[in-house]
Amino acid sequence: MPRRLFSRARILVIDDEPANVDLLRRVLERAGFSRVVTTCDPREAKDLYIEFRPDLVLLDLHMPHLDGFAVMQQFNQIAEATYLPILIVTGDLSAQAKSDALSRGAKDFLQKPFSTNEVLLRIGTLLETRFLYLQIQSQNQMLEAKVLERTRELEGAQIEIIERLARAAEFRDDNTGQHTERVGQMAALIAEQVGLSDTQVSLIRRAAPLHDVGKIGIPDTILLKLGKLTVDEFDIVKTHTTIGARILSGSRFPILRIAEEIAFSHHERWDGDGYAGLARDAIPLTGRIVAVADVFDALTQRRPYKDAWSIDNAIGEIDRQRGHQFDPALVDAFLKVIEQRKMLA
Repeated sequence: MPRRLFSRARILVIDDEPANVDLLRRVLERAGFSRVVTTCDPREAKDLYIEFRPDLVLLDLHMPHLDGFAVMQQFNQIAEATYLPILIVTGDLSAQAKSDALSRGAKDFLQKPFSTNEVLLRIGTLLETRFLYLQIQSQNQMLEAKVLERTRELEGAQIEIIERLARAAEFRDDNTGQHTERVGQMAALIAEQVGLSDTQVSLIRRAAPLHDVGKIGIPDTILLKLGKLTVDEFDIVKTHTTIGARILSGSRFPILRIAEEIAFSHHERWDGDGYAGLARDAIPLTGRIVAVADVFDALTQRRPYKDAWSIDNAIGEIDRQRGHQFDPALVDAFLKVIEQRKMLA
């Protein structure tokens, strides 16, 4: 490891004997260490550690007011999760003293009186370990940052693919793609209003636009028909829920599992008179939420087969369908969302 790196090392010396402190300072300075802080009062150790953030501590064990064991205990309470080498410089190298010091974070021992060469060799070894640890820690942080960046890129790509798939499903009867976006936004607001977690709200926001992905399998002659559908034609239209669920089935990702659930159940009715005959709580909550958002947006938008309703008329229709087509609690949540939006307008 480059010697210039050692010269930048921050070394803290704590010893109650001024002569020992002066000797250690001279040894360190002659060896090229320019960032050395010393104290003969162990009560200053904690503040010095916080201010100086040393790379190495030279510490006496037996001192008045606060011994070396107590100083190490203080360091353990405030130290960051990093490798801080502590070199014990003491006249007491008994087995018990070593054991106690090691249990509190000491990394090596030097017996007084010491030789200059031995001091520098032990300091060099400890600093090399310290800087290798910091280097590895820095590399790990860089790797974690790259992994996080890559994860965000993949999540962004996943969301974009989902949005484009939803847009493709709506392209034939809504070439702006705004219906799917509005349904996602309204569904998220309703989900938030009923107290779902931020994670659940976000998943519904992203998954709801895929509610009509099964329209990909419906012929244009039926999907874009201007007049009233026959019974057989309407039966074909209804298959878009099962087609969509099959397209989205089998995924291990939560967003697509919820999208599958929504695609299948968003045309179910609270009274059980929906496409698959599910009723009340047997209908997934996500499907019940999207049913309200989808119908509201569909009513207020012009399509080839119908004119747009006014906002007030659409709100009134949603309200009239509480307990019939829609979950009453979700109608209440929808009306609160509408009221809040009016207040913000």
